[in-house]
Amino acid sequence: MRFQCQVSHLMAGLAVVTRALATRSTLQILEGVLLETCPQGLRLTCTDLALGIETLVEAQVAEEGRVVMPGRLFHEIVRKLPDSMVEVTVNENQSAVIRCQKSRTTLAGLHAAEFPELPEVEGGNVIAVPQKALRNLIQKTCFAIATDESRPLLTGCLMEIEAEEIRLVALDGFRLALRKLMHTQSVEPMQAVVPGKVLSELAKVLADEEVEVQLNIGRTHLSADMGITRVVTRLLEGEYTRYRRILPTEWNTKVKVQRDAFEKSIDRAGLMAREGKNNLVRFQIADQQLTMTSNAEQGDVQEQLDLLVDGKDLEIAFNVRYMSDVLKALDDEDICLRFNSNVSPCEICPPEGDEYLYLVLPVRVI
Repeated sequence: MRFQCQVSHLMAGLAVVTRALATRSTLQILEGVLLETCPQGLRLTCTDLALGIETLVEAQVAEEGRVVMPGRLFHEIVRKLPDSMVEVTVNENQSAVIRCQKSRTTLAGLHAAEFPELPEVEGGNVIAVPQKALRNLIQKTCFAIATDESRPLLTGCLMEIEAEEIRLVALDGFRLALRKLMHTQSVEPMQAVVPGKVLSELAKVLADEEVEVQLNIGRTHLSADMGITRVVTRLLEGEYTRYRRILPTEWNTKVKVQRDAFEKSIDRAGLMAREGKNNLVRFQIADQQLTMTSNAEQGDVQEQLDLLVDGKDLEIAFNVRYMSDVLKALDDEDICLRFNSNVSPCEICPPEGDEYLYLVLPVRVI
């Protein structure tokens, strides 16, 4: 096997596929990156069996072949090469010689026959989504995914596809994030639970532009095809929490607040809350005003904001991190907060429409 390509092109490809590289695997082959020649030049592939990524790199192929290189070491070697043409030659013993200008490195590889093939998703639902819109949907939802492995389904994100919209839902028992994306394609209604780690990595691969990604959602796997790059993941099995049952259907207090001012007040109150024992920020809503307080042994913070209030006065407390995470996911100039009681979730939504919905559970304060 022998090929030449630009170092920058090879580096860009490796940066994409090594997101699926296995770490400390019992199978050494999974810690490698598969290099194989193809009509388009060079195909790179990595997989940890749950997630697989492959991408194409423009290359001039002098001799066809396949080899598995040690993933992290090969990536580091290429990253430190001068920005020029690199030539890689692999002999029958799977030993590679990497030449670039006056640099020469030899690296032992593995036989590609042992490398697992990425699964093909057959008979699934196919829908095309702008990459930028999908990336935005993921980034503004995934922060609410659970990290506790004792409830494996909650470490994933529920993707629901219906006649006119795609919904992404994440919850961890303390908060819920729901985002919608409208579409006009003819698809069968379906849902799948996608591992949170996979969605986070997919968001990093998606382009910040309106070029479409094709999602193919099957019974056990999902693939995302971006042209030269394909991401494949195994779906989580089981029935996701029936989140609709916990969505409030009425409220006793509704406030409209300027998001930027609210977020900055939360950030200032959070400085002191994080020094306390319970990371708490307290809200008092009365007389068209929100008074926000936090305290610790070192001191206290009080913030006041003017509001448009509809309904009853209220005192309620939250873990400041959960509230702050939601505000970082919002771009609107104004937002609405809805409450029922000081022990019921706070609902955060746009003043008009239903593009998103966030719930944050309060903290009981004696």
